[in-house]
Amino acid sequence: MNITRTNVDALNAIITVEVSKADYAPKVEKILADYRKNAAISGFRKGTVPMSLIQKQYGKAVLLEEVNKVVQENLNKYLQLEKLDILGNPLPKVTDNFNWDADDFKFDFELGLTPEFSVDLAAKNDIVHYKIIADDTMLNAQIARIQKQYGKIISQNEVTEGNDVAGTFFNEEKGINNRTTIDLELFADKKTAASFIGKKVGDVVTLNTKGLFHDDHKLMDFLAVSHDDVHGLDVDVTFSIDEVIASEPANLDQELFDKLFGPKAITSVDELKAKIKEDAENQFVQQSNQKFLNDVSQSLLVSTKFDLPAAFLKRWIQQSAGETPLTPEQAEEEYIKSENGLRFQLIEGKIMAENNLQITFEDLKNYTTEVIKKQMAQFGQMNPTDEDVQGIVARVMSNQDEVKRLSEQVMSEKMLQLYKDKVNAKTKEVNFDEFVKAMYGEA
Repeated sequence: MNITRTNVDALNAIITVEVSKADYAPKVEKILADYRKNAAISGFRKGTVPMSLIQKQYGKAVLLEEVNKVVQENLNKYLQLEKLDILGNPLPKVTDNFNWDADDFKFDFELGLTPEFSVDLAAKNDIVHYKIIADDTMLNAQIARIQKQYGKIISQNEVTEGNDVAGTFFNEEKGINNRTTIDLELFADKKTAASFIGKKVGDVVTLNTKGLFHDDHKLMDFLAVSHDDVHGLDVDVTFSIDEVIASEPANLDQELFDKLFGPKAITSVDELKAKIKEDAENQFVQQSNQKFLNDVSQSLLVSTKFDLPAAFLKRWIQQSAGETPLTPEQAEEEYIKSENGLRFQLIEGKIMAENNLQITFEDLKNYTTEVIKKQMAQFGQMNPTDEDVQGIVARVMSNQDEVKRLSEQVMSEKMLQLYKDKVNAKTKEVNFDEFVKAMYGEA
């Protein structure tokens, strides 16, 4: 057995595997001998079938199988020993008129090599890490919602000013069919709100989506349309009223404070605002961090330049699609769709290796423990015993799919911290509406 590598260029190589008769013959002879012992062929007693007949009937198939095994085993060992970073899998080069009647064989395999490149996390960029502030407008609106939520609900048949209306937005052409409850004050045009006044349960109001709300993104919430569809959406929708809701706002008193946060946890409106602000901004951190991660990833994808063995990868995609190979055109399309994902996978792998980012068992266990505690708190279990928590942790970590999902989250946290430490991003304070606009590239 002899294996050699010829580098075509920095991204492509040919591995040549030379197999001699000595590499496969003993195994082939043993298998054929076993066949002979058990062969049941008419005219011969078991075990007396001539080897020439066994060779004629089974020899070529056994030869092909055993040579293939020898080649694959030794090729894999070679790749591991040489520590070659390859993309995809080796592709056998088709040789016309290959002679399987020879004693010695030679096989060529194409390799796509991982490119050499560097990642500069500290490079100049225009990345912004947003700090989202709960401003007075948001706080006052949240307090008003709390007062409405805990106030006295009064159903009525006719819409009057200050009511909420429940019903269904519908437009068959756009596939809109969404039941929701809406505060009339949310409409951008007071004439739109006024068009509901005097309407009764069962009535239908026709509205146009263009400029329906101050922020077009609210169409995503109330009409259940995608972000790609909301901008400039200009269609008529019907709203079928099935409930009219009036409410008497709850008083901002100690009784309400205790319902919200427990006895005497807060004792004034100022403390209520401070608590709402703290909780809201804590929730915003996750959204801000996710955008930061996405923005850094996109920036690295643009700024980190390297070539890929594109021709090889397209051939590999074409041949690894399953029983039916893809056409060259289909492989080209698949490559275009997957190229950025592959590029960032290589960039991310480089970052992890250079910064020694690893996940230990303790990392995973500690992260899972915190996740379980937060979930239990959401269901009112504020002080679970360590035994209860660790019992759930053990069950979760026995599930391979859950372990994979949690491992990805742990690594994401590590990457986030690394980016915060090393990426030269600007910090900018914004309110939530400004953040939404920035998130969708409208700032």
